Amino acid sequence: MNEENKQLQQEKTEKIMKQSKPQDKSGIKVEGHIKIWDPTSGEVIVDKRNAIHYENMSIALANSLADRSTGFIHEMAFGNGGTTVDPTGIITYLTPNSTGSNASLYNQTYYKVVDDNSSGNKDTSRNKMEVRHTAGNKYTDIIVTCTLDYGEPAGQAAFDNTTDFNDTFVFDELGLKSFEGTENGDTNKLLTHVIFHPVQKSLNRLIQIDYTLRIQSLTTFTE
Repeated sequence: MNEENKQLQQEKTEKIMKQSKPQDKSGIKVEGHIKIWDPTSGEVIVDKRNAIHYENMSIALANSLADRSTGFIHEMAFGNGGTTVDPTGIITYLTPNSTGSNASLYNQTYYKVVDDNSSGNKDTSRNKMEVRHTAGNKYTDIIVTCTLDYGEPAGQAAFDNTTDFNDTFVFDELGLKSFEGTENGDTNKLLTHVIFHPVQKSLNRLIQIDYTLRIQSLTTFTE
């Protein structure tokens, strides 16, 4: 075979390989939104977006798709280390933790199991997850509901009038965590993190958190 024929054959082979290469390029976008409110009065306390920990989320999605026994959303963690409040009342917000596989809340002080398939969930009617999808849409929502009843957490103050913003149950951060083998385990991965103005949980108020996690296919994604 002469050089010209070799060149033609090589170009033909490359063309065939290029045509046979999958052209489907897609991506996944995950975004979240929380609403913290009092179902009794209807007062909305916090209404904002959150940060996604994309490394941990990718692990969780892969484990879920591969039918592993870990990676799924299991609990909602609460903390009081996301802000500082100076004597004049000015609030400084820290940056959400969304990098590093061992990321965590700044100072976790409480958690609740929101996986309604878990034996650790003691009230599946008010602490649960729901998957919502409308045919034709390229996104699916996970609605996570978590309720802090009047009597929880144990040890909380009687009234929401504290002046101590470092109190254990004056929450200013929360996140969703995956199950990695044990309830509230050290290896459970932080999937999302949101920081907000301090909110006291006390005996005289019931608080519900509605956490929407939207998973969207990006069919126009390019490398």
